[in-house]
Amino acid sequence: MIIATDISGSASRGNPLAQDRIVAVREAFDSVITDVARREGFGNAHDRTAFVGLSQGAIVALDAVASGRWQIGALVGFSGLLPPQPVSPASRHVPVLLVHGEDDRTIPPLASRLAAAQLGTAGFKVELHVERGTGHTISTAGAQKALSFLKKSLL
Repeated sequence: MIIATDISGSASRGNPLAQDRIVAVREAFDSVITDVARREGFGNAHDRTAFVGLSQGAIVALDAVASGRWQIGALVGFSGLLPPQPVSPASRHVPVLLVHGEDDRTIPPLASRLAAAQLGTAGFKVELHVERGTGHTISTAGAQKALSFLKKSLL
């Protein structure tokens, strides 16, 4: 099961990295994902589940895994960042692919480079791809990288 994340409504008002916003979004994310996983028959099969998110969706997915709350089969983050927090090694077995556009003016590609470094330091296996000529989006090449990564990680 692949879950595309976009739990951004409440985080879009004010500073989305403020601690109270992170806590509120965590609760919403965990509730939605738990419900979807249970409904789709993946409640006990998190190892066959992938989180795929763009921008705020990537932020909440990275937070869910880096905090150790979710131990899933794979994570793909497009144009995201890792919220300021300690990275838990509890989910370090989760393979992570970060894809970021070199021309992203919304979230600079440095954010994915920093996230990759932080996760790598905590023992995660991280692949990072910064794409030339790409902004804050999912490119065709990025989607292909994600598909290959997910096939390799989940199958």
